[in-house]
Amino acid sequence: MEIALNPNELELLARRFKVLAEPTRLQILGALCNQEQTVQEICDRTGLKQGNVSRHLQLMKDAGVLTCRREGSWRYYRVIDTELLAMCKNLFRNVMR
Repeated sequence: MEIALNPNELELLARRFKVLAEPTRLQILGALCNQEQTVQEICDRTGLKQGNVSRHLQLMKDAGVLTCRREGSWRYYRVIDTELLAMCKNLFRNVMR
């Protein structure tokens, strides 16, 4: 089977894989896989520092993986790229075998 992708599709695919190429972003993705969370909740779940989490969340948001909503002074992040999330869950299961 051959898959022909145009340059824009290739760029989109490369950006998605770039998100997965960093352990911290995978950790954040794992923390967000079941529900939206604040930066502080993500920090509490992962043990990562707030500045580091915020930087990675922005990169993931820019890549179209996450979205963010404000509620008062809190920002809630959730995964919007459900296909990427499903792929990660499958990869995690395969690695754990």
